[in-house]
Amino acid sequence: MCDDIMAAVTGQALASESASLNDFARYAVRNEAYPAIVPEASAKVQGRVYYDVNELVLARLDLFEGDWYSRVALKVEVQGTLVEAQTYVFRDECRQQLADWLWDFEFFLQHGKHIFTAEYLGYQRLG
Repeated sequence: MCDDIMAAVTGQALASESASLNDFARYAVRNEAYPAIVPEASAKVQGRVYYDVNELVLARLDLFEGDWYSRVALKVEVQGTLVEAQTYVFRDECRQQLADWLWDFEFFLQHGKHIFTAEYLGYQRLG
C-alpha cells in the first residue's frame, strides 16, 4: 500500500491506483508491523493495484513476501471495474500467527513503518 516500499522492493516506481478486494479482511500479524489478508465473507480490503508488473518484479515480490504468503490471482475493483490482480494471501497453515484484530494502515504509518523498513527480513532476502 506504500509506493515507497513497493519501489524499494521492486527496484522501480510503478504506476498504481486505489483498489478494493471483496470477501477478504486484513489482520495484524502477531509481533510484526505488517498485515495479512485472509478470506472473510462480507469483508472488504482497501489497497492499491500496481501496473506493468513483469516477471522479474513478481519474482522479487515473491522473495520479499516469504513463505507465509501465496500469490493468488483475484478480482479487485478499480474505479467500479473488476480487474485481475496478483495478491499475496496468508496461507491457511500460518493462520495461528494472526492477531485477533484488524490491521490499521494509519497506525502502521505513524508507528510501524519505520520499524518495518528497518527490520523486515524480506529486504534481506532481496540482497
